[in-house]
Amino acid sequence: MGTLLAFAPFFIFVLIERTVGVGAGLIAASIVAAILLARDIVLRKGIKILDIGALALFGGLAIYALSVRPDWSVIAVRLRVDLGLFLIVLASMVLRRPFTLQYAREQVPEEFWGSQEFVRTNYVITAAWAAAFAIMVIAEACIVYVPSVPRRLGLLVTILAIVAAVKFTSWYPDRNKTKTV
Repeated sequence: MGTLLAFAPFFIFVLIERTVGVGAGLIAASIVAAILLARDIVLRKGIKILDIGALALFGGLAIYALSVRPDWSVIAVRLRVDLGLFLIVLASMVLRRPFTLQYAREQVPEEFWGSQEFVRTNYVITAAWAAAFAIMVIAEACIVYVPSVPRRLGLLVTILAIVAAVKFTSWYPDRNKTKTV
């Protein structure tokens, strides 16, 4: 649940940009990211990489979009958002703090946190999310830069990539339990 809640700014962005507009979507996502970050600080859950990254990403894009007013299409903004998300997830692995690790620690007893299997599992799950976001970025870049590519492709690829990442996240940690039974 925690990992899915962390993606709330991204879901809010998509919902608001479709119904109200890109600028409003970026601002709403920034506000939701700030609320999640404040919630974790108040509840002393620790500051999460994804929350900081989402606030920086949406806040930066909102400030840029409102001040410069670039002529971005909706898909061009989504490309930037998904590229930013991909880079946040990738950075979490490079910094040796895969973003899923912070959420997994909220659900797994502390005695397992230091185990190689626990850490490796989180690297694998984070890599799966990175792959999903990379696929989304590639699809959106194709739509933006190759006019003959149908726009519906981006929606289809996004849905499939996210569903695959969610299913993998649910399945992968349990695979060890079935191997030992």
